[in-house]
Amino acid sequence: MITVTLLGTGSPMPSPDRAGPSTLVSAGDGEAGTTEHYLVDAGRGVLMRMAALGLGAPNLSAVLLTHLHSDHITDLNDVITTRWVMTFEPTPLTVVGPVGTKAVVDHIMASLEPDMGYRIAHHEDLDGPPQVDVIEVSDGPIELPGDLHTTIRCALTDHKPVEPSVGFRFDAGPASVVAAGDTVPCAGLDSLCEGADILVHTAIRKDIIANLPMQRIKDTLDYHSSPEEAGATAKRCGVETLVLTHYVPPIPTGGTGDDWRELAASQFDGTIELGDDLHQVTTTGPTS
Repeated sequence: MITVTLLGTGSPMPSPDRAGPSTLVSAGDGEAGTTEHYLVDAGRGVLMRMAALGLGAPNLSAVLLTHLHSDHITDLNDVITTRWVMTFEPTPLTVVGPVGTKAVVDHIMASLEPDMGYRIAHHEDLDGPPQVDVIEVSDGPIELPGDLHTTIRCALTDHKPVEPSVGFRFDAGPASVVAAGDTVPCAGLDSLCEGADILVHTAIRKDIIANLPMQRIKDTLDYHSSPEEAGATAKRCGVETLVLTHYVPPIPTGGTGDDWRELAASQFDGTIELGDDLHQVTTTGPTS
């Protein structure tokens, strides 16, 4: 069984109701200590949303970054620090991401040096900095440390000029989930999605954005997918459920998002899910 939780459905534009882009992929039967929790991207407010689930940074099996845009990594420093101060034995954090991730993490660690020094000086049981292991990936299976049972692989996506960017596929028994990240339709994403139960895909309303009088926001049109494009990807690859997130412009909190759903449904006749932060979708495997 895999449960997808939309921790943050927002975008670079701050919202009082939507945290920054982040998705939790939880593989297992839901029992404490047996479920593996994978954080895909770490947008603003991610640990607050995890706290609403009764989870925290110490519960993460790994963090996986689809790309290095600021809105997707804003709170990675918080995840690193909080895991360090809230665990009482060495618990390295594994961070997986595209080439360039190690440099970003190194810079984050450098920025945290004053804080680390204060805490090490104050707490006798903190005798060293946070342990962060970075794995840079581009395509293929991902080998994570530890006794984990979820199979993860990645492929290159297309978010140019943000390059490289990757999507991830999680398989646990018969259940499968793909986290696309920000991308336009591309062969790499299709390779991950083939036959998947759930596709989590960011989406923007190109029909609205194209009519806005601001070139900077119009610039987003060529490297994001619309609901229709996400729906076409889901149909092309035989996906059962499409989950939309990263809404631009934001869907009003508590809104149905029916207009978004209708656009995706013009290309995809499967189940379409969207919602507020903490919306959850679960799969136990293919239904047909």
